Amino acid sequence: MYSDQKKKSHPGLWLLLILCAVAAGIIGFRAGQTSGRDMQQEAVQSVKEAVERAALQCYVVEGAYPPDLEYLTEKYGLSVNTRDYYIRYDAFASNLPPDVRVEPKANTDTIQ
Repeated sequence: MYSDQKKKSHPGLWLLLILCAVAAGIIGFRAGQTSGRDMQQEAVQSVKEAVERAALQCYVVEGAYPPDLEYLTEKYGLSVNTRDYYIRYDAFASNLPPDVRVEPKANTDTIQ
């Protein structure tokens, strides 16, 4: 059956489809940013835990926590990325665990 009627165009439907595509793009972009931040936080936590494990190992072997980070690198082979992270190692006393703080340096592109 042939019909001479023109198909109706629905500009509202096209507009809705375009808005949904833009919204999906924005959500995807935001999810990517959050994932990058989460990965950076995991990397910072990993560095901190490595330093704390090495300090604990020193305590178990020697009976005292190490006085500084250099001691751990020399005696226990600790290797940390000081190029991309600031690592603060504060040893208050040889019988107390050190306060270890790790922060990423600004403008590092270690995680993309």
